[in-house]
Amino acid sequence: MNRKTFTYTLAGLSLSLLFDSSAFAQQTITLSQAIDSALANNVQIRQAAITTSISEVDLRISRSSLLPNVRGSVIGYKVFGNVIDASTSETDRTSFTIGQGNIFADVTLFQGFQKLNTIKQNKYFLEADKNNLQKVKNDLVLTVLSTYLKALTNRDLLSAAKQQLTISTQQLDKEQKFYNAKQKTLADLSQAKSQLANAELNVTNSQNEMELAFLTLAQLMERSSPEPFTIISPVSEETVKLNTQLSSTQVYDQALTRFPDIQMLENQKMGYEHAVAVARGVLTPRLSLAGSMNTNYSGTAREVSTSQIVGNQVIGYLGDTGTPIIAPSYASNNVSFATQVNRNFNQSVGLVLTIPILNGYSGQGSLRKAKLNYEYAVATEYLARQNLKKVIDEAVWDVQATNKRFKSAQLSFKSADDAFKVITQRYSVGLVSSQDVSIAETDRNRAEFAMIQAKYDLIFKNKVIDYYLGSPIKL
Repeated sequence: MNRKTFTYTLAGLSLSLLFDSSAFAQQTITLSQAIDSALANNVQIRQAAITTSISEVDLRISRSSLLPNVRGSVIGYKVFGNVIDASTSETDRTSFTIGQGNIFADVTLFQGFQKLNTIKQNKYFLEADKNNLQKVKNDLVLTVLSTYLKALTNRDLLSAAKQQLTISTQQLDKEQKFYNAKQKTLADLSQAKSQLANAELNVTNSQNEMELAFLTLAQLMERSSPEPFTIISPVSEETVKLNTQLSSTQVYDQALTRFPDIQMLENQKMGYEHAVAVARGVLTPRLSLAGSMNTNYSGTAREVSTSQIVGNQVIGYLGDTGTPIIAPSYASNNVSFATQVNRNFNQSVGLVLTIPILNGYSGQGSLRKAKLNYEYAVATEYLARQNLKKVIDEAVWDVQATNKRFKSAQLSFKSADDAFKVITQRYSVGLVSSQDVSIAETDRNRAEFAMIQAKYDLIFKNKVIDYYLGSPIKL
């Protein structure tokens, strides 16, 4: 083996060691683990979960609106300065304290069932947000599956490329020996070197694609550890378990009841339908039952303590003469706070009917807007159903077409592999040229790559059907 051949062989062995998962103690991650990690760390899922929690709060608030409104107030203030004496109509400079307290309650008896419709509306919007949360999870699962299978595809392509590199290295070694023995021309040796260079390029390209797929998968899982990891290939029987027994109509019928994208739009449509009833309720009269309890206190309040006359006081004046009117003044004391609160305590209860007459078209405008939102939701749901039908038709066809392509790729690889073995044997006895070997090897490589890609493409297309059926996605 000459120096150049040794260098190529060493390069092939180095690549084999670099990408051989058994050469390093790597963590093995299954598809289920990759999906669980992505679901646990994805920010969009957390955002959708927060939106769902907000809708839950909205629903609780709308339910609480059926309860009576109860509010109370306590007012205390000091009056000072010039104050008119109600008994003499004279202004006097004084100061005193006033206190008031009241409790008011009201409950809506009727307003076009606005509150009940608001509760129903928020129920549907909450279910729509739950559906959206599941939709985000499903979309992420499908993305992880696609990336996981892409990583498997490129890993198998890399493995195949390394095997081809080994074959090309061995072929170059043979050509070098023949050339040294003057049994082959320089053209034959150059052809073998070119084949080896192509094999090295295939390894490099496959390596880059595999590293990118693993990087994307690690990002989807939000892995904080920089340590490398390996993944598990599906069992060989997986390509046999196809969803080809279901027609597109059967898949579509099941998807309508399980696919969260459609369920979300259905719930949104129902929510907007009740929003129309809510907006209509604003335009109806409102009947409420109201009640209150009140009391007050004044620092100037006094009461007669005895019937003893202690003097006279002016209580008014006569006509235009200005003659004062004199009345006896009795002894009095300040009324205590507790006595005034009890004495001034009063209650009231009654019905309040509020009739909307003119509100600047805001009520009518809100109703019109609610109707348009409902019409838009109906059209959106209809369009989604139509698109889903088209997508499922294509998905079912893809499974069948890819299954045929995979079977053809298997036959093509077997034929190319057999042809390569025969050409190699004939070349060893000098019946064919090195160019024939190169062509046969290239055909075999292409057939193997096509078979690997068709295999994982078939698995993915099959899992897409599971996705629409709402079935667990696993390998």
